[in-house]
Amino acid sequence: MAKIICFGEILLRLSPELNRKWIHDASMPVFIGGAELNVATALAKWGQPVKYCTALPKNFLTLEICQELQQKNIDTSAFVFAGNRIGLYYLPQGKDLKDAGVIYDRADSFFASLKPGMINWDAALKDCEWFHFSAITPALNEHLAAVCKEGLEAASAKGLTISVDLNYRSKLWQYGKQPADVMPELVQHCDVIMGNIWAAESLLAIPSSIKDSRGIAKDELIKTAGESMKQIHLTYPMAQSMAFTFRLHNSYFAVLQQGKEMAVSKEFSLSNIVSKIGSGDCFMAGLIYGLHNKQQPKDIVDFAAAAAAGKMKEAGDATNQTVEQIKSSY
Repeated sequence: MAKIICFGEILLRLSPELNRKWIHDASMPVFIGGAELNVATALAKWGQPVKYCTALPKNFLTLEICQELQQKNIDTSAFVFAGNRIGLYYLPQGKDLKDAGVIYDRADSFFASLKPGMINWDAALKDCEWFHFSAITPALNEHLAAVCKEGLEAASAKGLTISVDLNYRSKLWQYGKQPADVMPELVQHCDVIMGNIWAAESLLAIPSSIKDSRGIAKDELIKTAGESMKQIHLTYPMAQSMAFTFRLHNSYFAVLQQGKEMAVSKEFSLSNIVSKIGSGDCFMAGLIYGLHNKQQPKDIVDFAAAAAAGKMKEAGDATNQTVEQIKSSY
Protein backbone atom coordinates (compact mmCIF):
# COMPACT_ATOMS: atom_id res chain seq x y z
CA MET A 1 0.00 0.00 0.00
CA ALA A 2 1.28 3.50 -0.86
CA LYS A 3 2.58 5.46 2.12
CA ILE A 4 2.09 8.82 3.77
CA ILE A 5 5.47 10.53 4.11
CA CYS A 6 6.04 13.19 6.76
CA PHE A 7 9.04 15.53 6.52
CA GLY A 8 10.47 17.47 9.45
CA GLU A 9 12.98 17.58 12.26
CA ILE A 10 13.08 15.06 15.08
CA LEU A 11 13.69 16.84 18.37
CA LEU A 12 14.40 15.87 21.92
CA ARG A 13 12.12 17.74 24.33
CA LEU A 14 13.60 18.21 27.80
CA SER A 15 10.86 18.98 30.29
CA PRO A 16 12.12 20.33 33.64
CA GLU A 17 9.88 20.65 36.67
CA LEU A 18 10.30 24.22 37.89
CA ASN A 19 10.97 25.69 41.33
CA ARG A 20 14.41 24.06 40.98
CA LYS A 21 12.95 20.59 41.43
CA TRP A 22 14.81 19.39 38.33
CA ILE A 23 18.05 20.52 39.96
CA HIS A 24 17.36 18.90 43.31
CA ASP A 25 16.17 15.65 41.73
CA ALA A 26 18.96 15.66 39.13
CA SER A 27 16.27 14.55 36.70
CA MET A 28 14.57 15.93 33.60
CA PRO A 29 12.15 13.86 31.49
CA VAL A 30 13.08 13.54 27.80
CA PHE A 31 10.51 13.06 25.05
CA ILE A 32 11.06 12.28 21.37
CA GLY A 33 9.03 14.73 19.37
CA GLY A 34 8.65 17.18 16.56
CA ALA A 35 5.36 18.24 14.97
CA GLU A 36 5.62 16.07 11.88
CA LEU A 37 6.84 13.04 13.83
CA ASN A 38 3.83 13.34 16.13
CA VAL A 39 1.62 13.16 13.04
CA ALA A 40 3.48 10.14 11.69
CA THR A 41 3.33 8.35 15.05
CA ALA A 42 -0.44 8.82 15.33
CA LEU A 43 -1.05 7.64 11.78
CA ALA A 44 1.07 4.54 12.33
CA LYS A 45 -0.83 3.85 15.57
CA TRP A 46 -4.05 4.01 13.54
CA GLY A 47 -2.84 1.46 10.99
CA GLN A 48 -1.82 3.82 8.19
CA PRO A 49 1.34 3.08 6.16
CA VAL A 50 3.81 5.82 7.12
CA LYS A 51 7.32 6.88 6.14
CA TYR A 52 9.36 9.59 7.83
CA CYS A 53 12.01 11.78 6.21
CA THR A 54 14.49 13.68 8.36
CA ALA A 55 18.22 14.28 8.90
CA LEU A 56 20.13 13.18 11.99
CA PRO A 57 23.67 12.54 13.19
CA LYS A 58 24.52 8.86 13.47
CA ASN A 59 25.11 7.97 17.10
CA PHE A 60 23.65 5.69 19.76
CA LEU A 61 20.86 8.15 20.56
CA THR A 62 19.61 8.43 17.01
CA LEU A 63 19.99 4.72 16.33
CA GLU A 64 17.77 4.01 19.35
CA ILE A 65 15.26 6.57 18.05
CA CYS A 66 15.25 4.73 14.71
CA GLN A 67 14.65 1.42 16.41
CA GLU A 68 11.78 2.91 18.41
CA LEU A 69 10.13 4.35 15.29
CA GLN A 70 10.57 1.12 13.36
CA GLN A 71 8.90 -0.75 16.23
CA LYS A 72 5.97 1.65 15.81
CA ASN A 73 5.79 0.65 12.09
CA ILE A 74 7.25 3.92 10.80
CA ASP A 75 9.46 3.45 7.74
CA THR A 76 12.82 5.17 8.40
CA SER A 77 14.43 4.38 5.03
CA ALA A 78 14.32 8.08 4.03
CA PHE A 79 16.52 9.18 6.95
CA VAL A 80 19.73 11.04 6.07
CA PHE A 81 22.57 10.44 8.54
CA ALA A 82 25.45 12.93 8.93
CA GLY A 83 26.59 15.80 11.12
CA ASN A 84 26.95 15.97 14.89
CA ARG A 85 23.85 17.37 16.56
CA ILE A 86 20.21 16.49 17.12
CA GLY A 87 17.91 19.42 17.86
CA LEU A 88 16.70 20.09 21.40
CA TYR A 89 14.17 22.27 23.09
CA TYR A 90 13.31 22.88 26.71
CA LEU A 91 9.73 23.30 27.87
CA PRO A 92 8.84 23.43 31.58
CA GLN A 93 6.19 20.98 32.69
CA GLY A 94 2.68 22.38 32.42
CA LYS A 95 3.64 24.98 29.80
CA ASP A 96 2.46 25.34 26.21
CA LEU A 97 4.68 25.69 23.14
CA LYS A 98 3.25 29.16 22.58
CA ASP A 99 4.35 30.28 26.05
CA ALA A 100 7.43 32.40 26.57
CA GLY A 101 8.96 29.53 28.55
CA VAL A 102 10.05 27.47 25.53
CA ILE A 103 13.81 27.53 24.85
CA TYR A 104 14.98 26.25 21.46
CA ASP A 105 18.44 24.73 21.08
CA ARG A 106 18.30 23.56 17.49
CA ALA A 107 20.14 26.19 15.44
CA ASP A 108 23.18 24.02 14.70
CA SER A 109 21.52 20.64 14.39
CA PHE A 110 22.29 18.62 11.28
CA PHE A 111 18.71 19.01 10.12
CA ALA A 112 19.06 22.80 10.36
CA SER A 113 22.11 22.59 8.09
CA LEU A 114 20.24 20.87 5.24
CA LYS A 115 20.50 22.49 1.83
CA PRO A 116 18.86 21.71 -1.53
CA GLY A 117 20.36 18.64 -3.16
CA MET A 118 21.12 16.84 0.12
CA ILE A 119 17.93 14.74 0.10
CA ASN A 120 17.27 12.31 -2.73
CA TRP A 121 13.59 13.12 -3.12
CA ASP A 122 13.05 10.56 -5.85
CA ALA A 123 14.13 7.81 -3.46
CA ALA A 124 12.42 9.35 -0.42
CA LEU A 125 9.05 9.64 -2.19
CA LYS A 126 9.16 6.14 -3.66
CA ASP A 127 5.97 4.20 -2.90
CA CYS A 128 4.32 7.30 -1.38
CA GLU A 129 0.99 8.93 -2.24
CA TRP A 130 0.84 11.70 0.38
CA PHE A 131 3.42 14.29 1.50
CA HIS A 132 3.00 16.17 4.79
CA PHE A 133 5.06 19.05 6.19
CA SER A 134 4.51 21.95 8.55
CA ALA A 135 5.34 25.65 8.70
CA ILE A 136 7.91 24.91 11.41
CA THR A 137 10.57 23.67 8.94
CA PRO A 138 10.67 26.73 6.63
CA ALA A 139 10.69 28.90 9.77
CA LEU A 140 14.16 27.66 10.72
CA ASN A 141 16.26 29.22 7.95
CA GLU A 142 16.30 30.17 4.29
CA HIS A 143 18.04 26.96 3.21
CA LEU A 144 15.36 24.78 4.81
CA ALA A 145 12.64 26.83 3.14
CA ALA A 146 14.38 25.98 -0.15
CA VAL A 147 14.57 22.29 0.84
CA CYS A 148 10.83 22.32 1.51
CA LYS A 149 10.23 23.89 -1.89
CA GLU A 150 12.41 21.22 -3.51
CA GLY A 151 10.48 18.43 -1.77
CA LEU A 152 7.11 19.95 -2.64
CA GLU A 153 8.02 20.32 -6.29
CA ALA A 154 9.15 16.68 -6.38
CA ALA A 155 5.96 15.54 -4.65
CA SER A 156 3.81 17.63 -7.00
CA ALA A 157 5.57 16.19 -10.03
CA LYS A 158 4.75 12.69 -8.79
CA GLY A 159 1.09 13.59 -8.19
CA LEU A 160 1.17 13.14 -4.42
CA THR A 161 -1.51 14.69 -2.21
CA ILE A 162 0.19 17.41 -0.16
CA SER A 163 -0.82 18.69 3.27
CA VAL A 164 0.51 21.47 5.49
CA ASP A 165 0.00 22.44 9.11
CA LEU A 166 0.18 26.22 9.44
CA ASN A 167 1.66 26.09 12.92
CA TYR A 168 3.17 29.48 13.75
CA ARG A 169 6.11 29.76 16.16
CA SER A 170 7.24 33.38 16.32
CA LYS A 171 10.49 32.46 18.10
CA LEU A 172 11.63 30.45 15.08
CA TRP A 173 11.25 33.10 12.35
CA GLN A 174 14.57 34.84 13.03
CA TYR A 175 16.44 34.86 9.71
CA GLY A 176 15.19 38.13 8.26
CA LYS A 177 12.19 36.80 6.36
CA GLN A 178 8.58 37.32 7.33
CA PRO A 179 6.41 34.17 7.23
CA ALA A 180 4.16 35.71 4.57
CA ASP A 181 7.26 36.19 2.38
CA VAL A 182 8.00 32.45 2.45
CA MET A 183 4.89 30.36 3.03
CA PRO A 184 2.71 31.36 0.03
CA GLU A 185 5.19 29.86 -2.44
CA LEU A 186 5.06 26.58 -0.52
CA VAL A 187 1.32 26.50 0.18
CA GLN A 188 0.50 26.87 -3.52
CA HIS A 189 1.36 23.16 -3.82
CA CYS A 190 -1.01 22.06 -1.05
CA ASP A 191 -4.26 20.13 -1.38
CA VAL A 192 -4.94 20.16 2.38
CA ILE A 193 -4.38 23.10 4.75
CA MET A 194 -4.79 22.97 8.52
CA GLY A 195 -4.45 25.81 11.01
CA ASN A 196 -6.66 28.56 12.35
CA ILE A 197 -7.71 32.07 11.35
CA TRP A 198 -4.75 33.65 13.15
CA ALA A 199 -2.16 31.34 11.60
CA ALA A 200 -3.63 32.09 8.17
CA GLU A 201 -3.16 35.78 8.91
CA SER A 202 0.40 35.42 10.24
CA LEU A 203 1.66 32.98 7.62
CA LEU A 204 -0.40 33.73 4.52
CA ALA A 205 -1.45 37.36 5.08
CA ILE A 206 -5.14 36.36 4.96
CA PRO A 207 -6.68 39.01 7.27
CA SER A 208 -9.05 38.10 10.08
CA SER A 209 -11.67 40.37 11.60
CA ILE A 210 -11.25 38.58 14.95
CA LYS A 211 -8.01 38.96 16.86
CA ASP A 212 -8.80 36.64 19.78
CA SER A 213 -11.42 33.96 20.47
CA ARG A 214 -12.12 35.13 24.03
CA GLY A 215 -15.67 36.34 24.40
CA ILE A 216 -16.53 35.55 20.77
CA ALA A 217 -19.63 33.47 20.07
CA LYS A 218 -19.12 30.11 18.40
CA ASP A 219 -21.27 31.09 15.40
CA GLU A 220 -19.08 34.15 14.84
CA LEU A 221 -15.93 32.03 14.93
CA ILE A 222 -17.42 29.60 12.39
CA LYS A 223 -18.46 32.47 10.12
CA THR A 224 -14.99 34.03 10.29
CA ALA A 225 -13.39 30.66 9.57
CA GLY A 226 -15.55 30.33 6.46
CA GLU A 227 -14.53 33.79 5.26
CA SER A 228 -10.86 33.04 5.79
CA MET A 229 -11.14 29.67 4.03
CA LYS A 230 -12.85 31.29 1.07
CA GLN A 231 -9.94 33.70 0.69
CA ILE A 232 -7.42 30.87 1.02
CA HIS A 233 -9.14 28.88 -1.71
CA LEU A 234 -9.23 31.90 -4.02
CA THR A 235 -5.50 32.44 -3.47
CA TYR A 236 -4.52 28.76 -3.42
CA PRO A 237 -6.94 26.95 -5.75
CA MET A 238 -5.15 23.61 -5.23
CA ALA A 239 -6.48 23.53 -1.68
CA GLN A 240 -9.66 21.45 -1.67
CA SER A 241 -9.73 20.68 2.06
CA MET A 242 -9.16 23.22 4.84
CA ALA A 243 -9.57 22.72 8.57
CA PHE A 244 -9.40 25.28 11.38
CA THR A 245 -9.36 24.50 15.09
CA PHE A 246 -10.61 26.59 18.00
CA ARG A 247 -9.50 26.11 21.58
CA LEU A 248 -11.91 28.02 23.81
CA HIS A 249 -11.75 28.47 27.58
CA ASN A 250 -13.03 24.98 28.40
CA SER A 251 -13.85 23.39 25.06
CA TYR A 252 -12.43 22.54 21.67
CA PHE A 253 -14.01 22.28 18.23
CA ALA A 254 -13.02 22.43 14.57
CA VAL A 255 -14.35 23.39 11.17
CA LEU A 256 -13.65 21.50 7.93
CA GLN A 257 -14.29 22.93 4.48
CA GLN A 258 -14.14 20.19 1.86
CA GLY A 259 -15.07 21.36 -1.61
CA LYS A 260 -18.39 23.21 -1.17
CA GLU A 261 -19.30 21.43 2.06
CA MET A 262 -18.57 22.82 5.52
CA ALA A 263 -18.69 20.54 8.55
CA VAL A 264 -18.41 21.61 12.18
CA SER A 265 -17.25 19.13 14.77
CA LYS A 266 -18.86 18.34 18.06
CA GLU A 267 -17.58 20.43 20.96
CA PHE A 268 -15.22 18.59 23.29
CA SER A 269 -14.57 19.40 26.94
CA LEU A 270 -11.07 20.48 27.93
CA SER A 271 -11.37 19.51 31.58
CA ASN A 272 -8.55 17.51 33.20
CA ILE A 273 -5.87 18.67 30.76
CA VAL A 274 -2.53 16.92 31.28
CA SER A 275 -0.55 18.50 28.42
CA LYS A 276 -1.39 20.57 25.35
CA ILE A 277 1.78 19.43 23.59
CA GLY A 278 1.03 17.67 20.31
CA SER A 279 -2.74 18.27 20.32
CA GLY A 280 -2.60 20.20 17.03
CA ASP A 281 -0.42 17.48 15.53
CA CYS A 282 -2.98 14.90 16.66
CA PHE A 283 -5.73 16.89 14.92
CA MET A 284 -3.59 17.02 11.77
CA ALA A 285 -3.13 13.25 11.91
CA GLY A 286 -6.87 12.77 12.36
CA LEU A 287 -7.53 15.00 9.36
CA ILE A 288 -5.12 13.05 7.18
CA TYR A 289 -6.55 9.75 8.48
CA GLY A 290 -10.09 10.70 7.49
CA LEU A 291 -9.20 12.18 4.11
CA HIS A 292 -6.84 9.31 3.28
CA ASN A 293 -9.65 6.85 3.99
CA LYS A 294 -12.17 8.94 2.01
CA GLN A 295 -14.55 9.45 4.91
CA GLN A 296 -17.39 11.98 5.00
CA PRO A 297 -16.52 15.55 6.14
CA LYS A 298 -18.52 15.38 9.40
CA ASP A 299 -16.93 12.05 10.31
CA ILE A 300 -13.47 13.42 9.51
CA VAL A 301 -13.74 16.58 11.58
CA ASP A 302 -15.39 14.81 14.54
CA PHE A 303 -12.64 12.19 14.65
CA ALA A 304 -9.83 14.76 14.29
CA ALA A 305 -11.25 17.06 16.97
CA ALA A 306 -11.90 14.16 19.35
CA ALA A 307 -8.34 12.92 18.83
CA ALA A 308 -6.92 16.38 19.59
CA ALA A 309 -9.04 16.81 22.71
CA GLY A 310 -8.07 13.33 23.88
CA LYS A 311 -4.38 14.08 23.31
CA MET A 312 -4.60 16.91 25.86
CA LYS A 313 -5.35 14.28 28.49
CA GLU A 314 -2.12 12.41 27.74
CA ALA A 315 1.50 13.06 28.68
CA GLY A 316 4.22 12.99 26.02
CA ASP A 317 4.37 14.44 22.53
CA ALA A 318 2.48 11.87 20.43
CA THR A 319 -0.86 10.27 21.13
CA ASN A 320 -1.27 6.68 22.25
CA GLN A 321 -5.04 6.66 21.60
CA THR A 322 -6.50 3.95 19.39
CA VAL A 323 -9.09 4.60 16.71
CA GLU A 324 -11.67 2.80 18.84
CA GLN A 325 -10.90 4.91 21.92
CA ILE A 326 -11.22 8.14 19.94
CA LYS A 327 -14.53 7.13 18.36
CA SER A 328 -15.93 6.07 21.71
CA SER A 329 -15.38 9.60 23.05
CA TYR A 330 -18.11 11.00 20.81
